[in-house]
Amino acid sequence: MSASDTVAGQRAALLRERLAGLDPSSIEIIDESHLHAGHAGARDGASHFRVVIASPHFAGLGSLARHRLVYDRVHDLIPHPIHALAIVTSKS
Repeated sequence: MSASDTVAGQRAALLRERLAGLDPSSIEIIDESHLHAGHAGARDGASHFRVVIASPHFAGLGSLARHRLVYDRVHDLIPHPIHALAIVTSKS
């Protein structure tokens, strides 16, 4: 395992830990940093992730409100160590 894999794994674990408070029925955290090679955030060592998450907390909420719930839990990680976060949400 390379050092970059270890860092990405630690950052993914941190995302998972932060989002656990949303009681996800499913969560997938995908490191997409390799798709952004050369991008400003990538040059600075920050990661790009996609989070696919289902949670009962999303019931009755629109897409924007769901995204806000996610960002509220991880906002201090942006723009470093996570430069970008794509979010896909659904209710459980």
